[in-house]
Amino acid sequence: MPVRVLLVEDDLRVARVNRDLLERDPDVHVVGSAATCAQGDALARALTPDLILLDVHLPDGSGLGLLRHWRAHGLTTDVALITAADDEASVRLALAHGAFDYLIKPFTGARLQELLARHRARRQSGPADARLDQGRLDRLLGVSGLPAALPRGIDPHTLDRVAQALADAAQPISAEEIGEQVHLSRVTAWRYLEHLVRSGRAQLDHQYGQAGRPAKLYRAQRPTDPTP
Repeated sequence: MPVRVLLVEDDLRVARVNRDLLERDPDVHVVGSAATCAQGDALARALTPDLILLDVHLPDGSGLGLLRHWRAHGLTTDVALITAADDEASVRLALAHGAFDYLIKPFTGARLQELLARHRARRQSGPADARLDQGRLDRLLGVSGLPAALPRGIDPHTLDRVAQALADAAQPISAEEIGEQVHLSRVTAWRYLEHLVRSGRAQLDHQYGQAGRPAKLYRAQRPTDPTP
């Protein structure tokens, strides 16, 4: 599902990095970028994006105040905060004013992809005037049941690092190469990569050409890849 995104971020370097991360997905298009509350408000109304990624600390005010302004004036576009503001009060205010997600900088590319997936699931709930069954309402609320427990020996933070290294690789990569990048042994990296394959987040390719066993190479599961 194509997603048109508006970025509201005053740090141009960060905005550029976020744009690059988002547009790794060929169906995500950053349609505008604003550096102030005033610019963000104008672009939100002119461009009618599907998703707004909003910073809290902006030169002419607070992103939380801008979010409150949008909701007070009937703008129901999905808004997620991407910010260094890590205090609980900011998070609670953002959620109270209708933000559907909140990412604290620095975040992983995998977490940003999860944000996009949640946005897409919410959009699949149906037209705004449609009646909702519980399944559609759960998608709108981002409820998908309890997260599956990770297998014993799989650390979530290490898993994120391996998944990010795999996503950043320009071509299929071996367990040994991933291990060198994230400072793991080849066997440990292989174990995490195999978990990503089993969970549908990576694909395994076999490279033939030399005598003996084919090399095992891994690549991140892209949005356009068929489900294994």
